Amino acid sequence: MVSIDHVAHKILTYIPYVLVLIDLRYEGVKCGRDGSVDNHMEMGKKLLAAGQLADALSHFHAAVDGDPKNYMAYYRRATVFLAMGKSKSALPDLSKVIELKPDFTSARLQRGNLLLKQGKLDEAESDFKKVLKSNPSAKEENEAQSQLTKSDEIQRLVAQARSSFNSQDYVTAAAQLDTIIDTCVWDVASREMRVECFIQMGEMGKAISDLKATSKLKSDNTQAFYKLSTIYYNLGDHEMSLKYEEAVSKYEAVMKTEPNVHYFSLFAKERICHCAGTGKTLCCCHDSQEASRAIQVCSEVLQSDPENVNALKDRAEAYIQEEEYEEAIKDFETAAKHSENDRQIKEGLERAQRLLKQSQKRDYYKILGVKRTAQKKEIIRAYRKLAQQWHPDNFQDPEEKKKAEKKFIDIAQAKEVLTDPEMRTKFDHGEDPMDPESQQGHHHHQHFHGGFQGFQGFNPFGSGPFNFKFNFN
Repeated sequence: MVSIDHVAHKILTYIPYVLVLIDLRYEGVKCGRDGSVDNHMEMGKKLLAAGQLADALSHFHAAVDGDPKNYMAYYRRATVFLAMGKSKSALPDLSKVIELKPDFTSARLQRGNLLLKQGKLDEAESDFKKVLKSNPSAKEENEAQSQLTKSDEIQRLVAQARSSFNSQDYVTAAAQLDTIIDTCVWDVASREMRVECFIQMGEMGKAISDLKATSKLKSDNTQAFYKLSTIYYNLGDHEMSLKYEEAVSKYEAVMKTEPNVHYFSLFAKERICHCAGTGKTLCCCHDSQEASRAIQVCSEVLQSDPENVNALKDRAEAYIQEEEYEEAIKDFETAAKHSENDRQIKEGLERAQRLLKQSQKRDYYKILGVKRTAQKKEIIRAYRKLAQQWHPDNFQDPEEKKKAEKKFIDIAQAKEVLTDPEMRTKFDHGEDPMDPESQQGHHHHQHFHGGFQGFQGFNPFGSGPFNFKFNFN
């Protein structure tokens, strides 16, 4: 397996937040012929520092409209887009910055990073090489060289993965694609190839996960939706191929029609237990009320059939939705006694154990005060409110300011994880993308080692230096 530089991967993960913190150091740029553009720029920077991204974006839009040749206005707007997780919108602005000011190495480096994440390796390499030829700072030179090395390694790995795939060595190809996608997280082509590998390997759950990702990364991806429907149908779980509510209603009708026939009643309850416990989870829209219902119905099944492995697994999944991880662990352990070689039980138990451990540490949902079912808009709304409340400039006492700075970073990290679909999925499965310890030992991801290390940057919150430590090991 080709070794990929973990340091650069860590930097890529933190691009939006780091940009918010350090790229405000470009001061004194003359933005336009009149004061209105300057005013929009200043107001945009203040709102950006306060975490009010939508409002900051409006001001940078106005600055660009007021002075279309102002490269810094485009760069600021790209910074906001990145902080909002809108890399596709940031890319054209970074390109415009480079067009207006070809020697702006920071913009070129950021564009190269985005192109690398999209799997556009040739274009990314071109940017990194130009950075190295443009008299960069020591930090920019090190990052560009690291990313260029990584891009070369990925190029070779892509060729190897294609060769393995064409030779029908799907296990090897999938492992190689795992490493590629760790870096090129938005590369649709690599994910589509990995989908085919998973299908050939019989790993339908993993194929579904990748198909859902490609359906979001590629506009109008009807092929992905068609494959999803086909996989659901072939799995034989008709709550997957029918609408959730329709499946449940059919089983409830069976119970009403034959209430005195124990076999039918038990079978119907078992299927309702499965639908309520896992059906909505697989559709990515789980509901606390349905989880509670699943626990109740699954418990009724288990009263009649205590060794029902399916009901134990489904109730465990429902317990996880309810964040009752110890109960989930008990159910998975009981199920394992009756089905020792069931990999789904083993994976579920490991996930529940990770989630329990995670719940005893840092919980990003609790940091923002939102439920695990919260939508992106609700998360961003909570983040803005807390970012304003814990803005370090609101505190004068040194100890209180220090506490606020830590709280502010926690809030920003929580928002970063929960608004990024891939990072949120990791967190929901018991991994903390911001915690290097939880990243170790999971073969589908390249992992972070260490935490933040000695970084001292410009204080975007006010006067004086803002000291904070980042670990990029």
